[in-house]
Amino acid sequence: MYKTIEDEVLKKAAPAALKAEFLQHEFERLHKFCVLIYVASVVIWIIYDLILSFLGDQSFTWHSLVFIGIFTINIVVLLFIRQVRHFHWLNVVFVFCIALGTHLLTDGIPADHQPSWRLLAASTMLYSASILPLSRWSFFAAQIITWALLNPFYGTHIDVLELKGVMALSYTVFLCALTVYSFLTLRKAKLYNFIMSRLLLDQAYIDTLTEIPNRRSFMTRADKQLHATPREHDHYLAMIDIDNFKKVNDVYGHDIGDEVLKRIAQNIKAVMSPYEYARLGGEEFAIYLAGVRREDAEALAKELCKVVREYAGQHPVTVSIGLARVLDDDTLNQALIKADAALYESKHTGKDRYTFHQELSVV
Repeated sequence: MYKTIEDEVLKKAAPAALKAEFLQHEFERLHKFCVLIYVASVVIWIIYDLILSFLGDQSFTWHSLVFIGIFTINIVVLLFIRQVRHFHWLNVVFVFCIALGTHLLTDGIPADHQPSWRLLAASTMLYSASILPLSRWSFFAAQIITWALLNPFYGTHIDVLELKGVMALSYTVFLCALTVYSFLTLRKAKLYNFIMSRLLLDQAYIDTLTEIPNRRSFMTRADKQLHATPREHDHYLAMIDIDNFKKVNDVYGHDIGDEVLKRIAQNIKAVMSPYEYARLGGEEFAIYLAGVRREDAEALAKELCKVVREYAGQHPVTVSIGLARVLDDDTLNQALIKADAALYESKHTGKDRYTFHQELSVV
């Protein structure tokens, strides 16, 4: 089964919105790792500075302190960034600063040593970029900036046709191809894993027919709302049942019954969108109204009954609703039992109406 779903996923191109969601998810998950990469990059740059200063017979200057300050600002900014699109731009700035600082460092050492140190720095930077949660444009911008500032042939008087030049060119091409391949392959694998997780999660928590949350999702989310503190207003739980639904199936067939279920689900979604709602099974639906007053719950139930009743298409139906106030010491199952008792009262006192538990005041 998993292999079948995987094959179906691999056949389809991921939409742009899903890719954007994937990148945001990856950035949130790897935020601390991104900070660690930045810190490690700065530490490596400082080590480069010390080594190259020794090779160039020059001391640690104030210019180095300026770059370290710029790097530190980048890291601090990263600590507060929460949107991946901002990280993409920050990474371009960070790569430019690191590459520029390294370029200036290598300018101070003998020309014979410059190509190898530039290639070493470029490999470190591009490897780091290939494992970060970057968009394609940000990664390729890092590639361009790195090779523009750390070109092993710029100002080094190396002839490409010489052995040293051929080796430097071969390593440059190999490094560029390897990091691009690693980035694209790793990104594709993570994207498909994300899509698979989303698909399996949807199948577990979304009702396939009506495309709204199912019972498992409702019990999880409603229970979370139930135990949320403090409560600004009361909580109410509503049970909804389609009136005479068995007759619809018997007279018109199950295909029409499915259409009715989907229509009612969309009505509930339209009226109750700010709250937790779900199809519990069959023709039963539930809504958890958190932080509402009694008159608000009543108005919502009245509006839902009206929307369903006034449907102008074929196969019109009505719904009955049972409402129960969720007390502080109630469990979710207890609230469901009370709402179901109120629903029973609505069904047996005329249908197409709502009833509050205990008061049993029919409207």
